[in-house]
Amino acid sequence: MQTFISDTISTILNQQNTLENTVLIVPSQRAGVFVKEELKHQMDVGFLPTILNIEQFIEDITKIQKIDTVQLLFHFYSVYKSIEKDAEDFDQFFSWASTAIQDFNEIDQHLINPKEVFTYIRDIERLKKWSVKKPLEQTKMMENHFDFVQKLGVYYQNFYTSLLEKNIGYQGLIYREAVTKIDEYIVKNNQQQFFFIGFNALNKAEEFLFQQMLSTGNTEIFWDIDEAFLKNNHQAGTFIRKYKNEWKYYLTNPIQTVSSHFDEPKNIHVIGATKNIAQIKYAGEILSQFKNHNHTAYVLADESLLPIALNSLPNNVEAINITMGYPLKDIPTTTLFATIFQLFLNQEKLQKTASNLFYYKDVIQFFKQSIVQSLVDTQLLNEIEHQITSNNKTFISQNQLSVFFKDFNNQHIKSILNIFSPFSNSLEFIERILLLIDVLKENCNTLEKEYLFRFYTAFTQIKTLQLDYNYLKSVKTIHHLFKQLTQSESLSFKGEPLQGLQLMGMLETRTLDFENVIITSVNETVLPKGSSQNSFIPFDVKIEFQLPTYREKDTIFFYHFFRLLQRAKNIYLIYNSESDTFGGGEKSRFISQLQLLKDNINIVHVAPKVNTVKSDPKEIIKNDAILNTLKKQAIKGFSPSTLTNYLRNPFSFYEQKILGIKEFKEVEETVAANTMGTIIHETLDKLYQPYVGKFLLKKDIKEMRLKVDELIVFFFKKHFHNSDVYTGKNKLIFEVSKDYVNRFLYSEEQLIANSESLKIIATEQDLEAEIDIEGFDFPIKIKGQVDRIDELNGVTRIIDYKTGKVESKDLKVKDLTTIIDEKYSKAIQVLLYSFLYQQNYTNKTLEGGIISFKNLKSGVLKVDFANRQHEITVEKTEEFMSQIKILIQEIFNLEIPFTEKIIKKNW
Repeated sequence: MQTFISDTISTILNQQNTLENTVLIVPSQRAGVFVKEELKHQMDVGFLPTILNIEQFIEDITKIQKIDTVQLLFHFYSVYKSIEKDAEDFDQFFSWASTAIQDFNEIDQHLINPKEVFTYIRDIERLKKWSVKKPLEQTKMMENHFDFVQKLGVYYQNFYTSLLEKNIGYQGLIYREAVTKIDEYIVKNNQQQFFFIGFNALNKAEEFLFQQMLSTGNTEIFWDIDEAFLKNNHQAGTFIRKYKNEWKYYLTNPIQTVSSHFDEPKNIHVIGATKNIAQIKYAGEILSQFKNHNHTAYVLADESLLPIALNSLPNNVEAINITMGYPLKDIPTTTLFATIFQLFLNQEKLQKTASNLFYYKDVIQFFKQSIVQSLVDTQLLNEIEHQITSNNKTFISQNQLSVFFKDFNNQHIKSILNIFSPFSNSLEFIERILLLIDVLKENCNTLEKEYLFRFYTAFTQIKTLQLDYNYLKSVKTIHHLFKQLTQSESLSFKGEPLQGLQLMGMLETRTLDFENVIITSVNETVLPKGSSQNSFIPFDVKIEFQLPTYREKDTIFFYHFFRLLQRAKNIYLIYNSESDTFGGGEKSRFISQLQLLKDNINIVHVAPKVNTVKSDPKEIIKNDAILNTLKKQAIKGFSPSTLTNYLRNPFSFYEQKILGIKEFKEVEETVAANTMGTIIHETLDKLYQPYVGKFLLKKDIKEMRLKVDELIVFFFKKHFHNSDVYTGKNKLIFEVSKDYVNRFLYSEEQLIANSESLKIIATEQDLEAEIDIEGFDFPIKIKGQVDRIDELNGVTRIIDYKTGKVESKDLKVKDLTTIIDEKYSKAIQVLLYSFLYQQNYTNKTLEGGIISFKNLKSGVLKVDFANRQHEITVEKTEEFMSQIKILIQEIFNLEIPFTEKIIKKNW
């Protein structure tokens, strides 16, 4: 196809007899590759010209080396320390320095007088403090901010001078210096012919440099603009219109090159897709329809979707070139180093540095990294996790880990365990990571080696800077630098740059043309980005000094978007149509403008096909093997909780009692409700044991009160294998447990004070009895442990403790023939205990109920049959047990499967 580059090269070759002394300057390295390829196609013989991207051209003028942001931060901190007597730590400096460097860069690129702009900002801050009546009272924070604003200009000037002395700098500094050296460069290169190809939005320094070059007569600029955007007020042509109208050169010379491709017929599709995944999947479907992808651009406006896009490419994509690179933050190995940092950051946060203990989740997460797992036996890793969980270890020491690896005495294991060693300085920590990388690379695949090498380079750079400056005093600071590197750096892909599908970001499309164009995430806040800015220079100050704001950035994206569509024949614009509270679902204004400019646009909405599958409850048909297991369980004994578990969910009963599946155990960081219940139960048991068989007196209760704190502490340590009892939520639960017991004892004391006669018969009493059921050739055992049996004013009571909330309605049973229902589970438990007690000790009438510690004011909540009838007679228990027998017959019935109960939720 005829592209901007091919048209431009053809024009240049028609003008030049030889390209030996010719320099072509392009916006990006990528554009240079395509220019070179086009020269090969159009030239028969001869020297290729020099091809430079704009940054190389500027550095060629100044001979100043550009350095990266991390190096700049260290240089800037040196300057900052030389100015400030009480300089803040590098950690705090880091939080604002990157923004300041961005502002310095922008000021220099646009040739703004730094003294004027910083004075202007300072005066604004002074006006904020001014008042007609009396000055506003200044807080320490406000004073610090004003002091900072006043010194910005000093920081800038000293930083600029320091870098210049070392012949290094950021991009803006190099541009400003290029302006001062351009005349010298022009004289030195007056025999060469210069061609600037495919530029659009220029900063002030570039405008000056381009115009100076044009004035020599040996320079031409080839703009890539369509007359549809140049001859009206369309935003895509804003900058080039400005240069055409304002530059002296264009008063006597025509502008090159203005095309008219946009008005040609185009096949345009605007597709709304629900969420990001649907966008990428649909783009994959479009690609699968193309037989050849050599003239196809797949543009990700949201570059973070690259991993998903790569995994969604169709099989017919045989070759691909990825221009944007793979962000380091997205590669799997990044999580390995993130977990190492997390080990020590959480150690400091949780105040465990002195004891060198590590949070168990961070330890497990480290060992679960795939690249670490390749060095350690999987069975051993499972054992480590099991031991941590079973011993309820919230914090792990290096010595405890060493015990697990005592039988492994190789360098790999030593390097892994060495990560958990305390370190004396930041350099030692960095060297430890470099050593780990050195070990890991010996046992990983080719791709993982590539990842590790990139990180080895990054940590080596940090090590070099630390050796030179020694500014990194903590893991937190190293972590900041690590994040800076992973967010700004990428892993380059190797591929054929000129063949196959071109997968790129919007900025990489500069000067390039394609027959088929697919752009995803064409949404507001993505394309264009939106109005957010990270700068110390206020918006109105930027307007005053003609610095670019989000408006100019939007205009730049207008140009890139519409320029890409100029020569394309098949265009697919996909946007996220799913609305949410953050502005998603709003298609970009670019699409709206395109709809005004072009007719016959095909607009569709797509959504992933969802196959709805009816989810039937799980069902297990009983067989002889299941009956045999049930028989063993029956001989061993059914407890009240076992039977009520069946009522709640027969399938859960099958999993626990037939299959023996236990709930997954996790480390109990915060005291669980069941653990708290156990602690309270055992505390009360210990308190009442000395008084079994006795009538309680007020002095007995007072003696019990003195022991509460000691017993609560003892049982907490017994059941909660965790040293972290007296902090956070655990401290609250600890205090609540004491409060529950003390309040309960107070209620007992009040009972006795009212001349009530209270005798303790038993605590935590184990009871069991066998029952015969018609049709069963073996007895069925019922068993249970009663929390408390007492006698109040001559009435024997069966009492169960509950730390949760129970109300009187939970124990109302109007008709015993309907009691076999989940809603009566608490009443069933008390009645079963009552039956067992009557079978073992007496056939007299009882009362039974529950003491709810969250509802202590209600006292004992008694089983209520009707009209406040609380007596549990032998006749009542016999009637109740007839229903229990029916329930057990159901459990053993081969015709009734174990069917899952699905709980319906009302959202």
